[in-house]
Amino acid sequence: MCRRRARTEDTRAAASIISRVLIARPMATASTETQAARAGRASGMFRALAHRNLRLFWAGAFLSNAGTWMQSVAQSWLVLQLTNSGTWLGVDTFMATAPGLLLTLVGGVIADLVDRKRLLIYTQAGAGLSALVLAALVWTGVISKPSDVWMILVLTFVTGCCWAISSPSYQAITVDLVEREDLANAIALNSSQFQLARVVGPVLAAVTIQLLGLAGCFFVNGVSYGAIVVALSRVRLERPGAARGEASESVGAESEEAKTEEALTATPRVGGPATRGAGRALTDRRAMWGDLVEGFRYVRGRPRVSIILLCSFVVCLFGTPYLVLMPLFARNVYGWGESGLSLMMGTAGAGALMGALLLAYLGDFRGKGWFVLGSSFSGGACITGFALAPHASEALPLLFGTGFSMVSFFAVGNTLLQQLVTDEMRGRVMSMWILTFIGTMPFGSFLSGAASDRFGPRPTLAACGLVIVLFVLTVAAAPSLECSAVGTHLNLKFAV
Repeated sequence: MCRRRARTEDTRAAASIISRVLIARPMATASTETQAARAGRASGMFRALAHRNLRLFWAGAFLSNAGTWMQSVAQSWLVLQLTNSGTWLGVDTFMATAPGLLLTLVGGVIADLVDRKRLLIYTQAGAGLSALVLAALVWTGVISKPSDVWMILVLTFVTGCCWAISSPSYQAITVDLVEREDLANAIALNSSQFQLARVVGPVLAAVTIQLLGLAGCFFVNGVSYGAIVVALSRVRLERPGAARGEASESVGAESEEAKTEEALTATPRVGGPATRGAGRALTDRRAMWGDLVEGFRYVRGRPRVSIILLCSFVVCLFGTPYLVLMPLFARNVYGWGESGLSLMMGTAGAGALMGALLLAYLGDFRGKGWFVLGSSFSGGACITGFALAPHASEALPLLFGTGFSMVSFFAVGNTLLQQLVTDEMRGRVMSMWILTFIGTMPFGSFLSGAASDRFGPRPTLAACGLVIVLFVLTVAAAPSLECSAVGTHLNLKFAV
């Protein structure tokens, strides 16, 4: 009996061991693999932050952009208080973006010839100084009546010049901070920090205005520029082994197909384009005008690049005025004060942040061209809906959707361009990309501001959104987009 009982116990023990090995272990392994997959997917959203240079740049840019959005709320409210006019709101935005008409293309050429990091440090320091001067003028009461608005416009123009020169470098330097396989994620994360600043900045502005007044926002913004200056000074970029001139000569002998293949498959060394041409005088290079013409020819010969730039032109011309007219909606339509304006801007920023985080989660995906068209359409529809919404409770969700759609358009369009162009043309093409919104915003802002005084903010903004919707429908219905069977035109090319 004892032996039989012992054998039974041994059998049960063996069965227990077998069950653990054959059942429990695989289940645990499957569970572990599932958790690892989920963790890997989540960490993939932030994989580009594994690069030290990007972490520094991301943190510094976030603090600086949060200050910029604080000033955006305070300055638009200050101009509205002084002038009580939508036209002057448009003029203020015009002065901020007008320098882009000339200086952005020049900045793109400079970005391909000089040290981008050093250029960014100098221009960001200049913009910070402009904000501190504005803070002093408002704090001391020098700016206090409608006739003083010209001082605001002058300082806005100075800041606009700094941003117009630095924007191509700001866009192009991302490729120098990470490896090629992390570029799409890095661009999405860079967009995320900007959109996070859109949420945090207006909230901080509402608190700062209550505690320190409008001048406090300008002062905090001026100080915040120090964050990006310090971050850039600590970024370490390796100088490439070959000079840009040698690369340009070799590229000239290549076929167009080879250059495109190189742009899509090559893995550039960290810091290559950013330091390309550093230490050399601009006069030692090919004439700027020749470089600029070469950039236009490059874009003209690439339909994918051309149509993305055209979409950006229309979306920016008729889409960005919703930011200009937002103070009018806050005060004149809904009867709100500075806190209400902060709520509206923060809501749009929250939508933009969610869009940026979603793109960071998705990473690189196919069909970016069609995504660009879809986000353009939804952005125009949300703008029209926001303009016609009778109550704030209905308008705020549409503002959220507008922010979501707009950032999706810009982030994916930016990524697509970065993947399509060669390093030698990157600065010039990105300057054209930036020009599509910096160059169109002056006219869109001024015209929408003047139209709001003539027709009211609601009809003006509704018309802007409707133009975007009709444009996207026209492009999507074009016969060239229906050649999927042949695959000779935009359909396959948009599947990048």
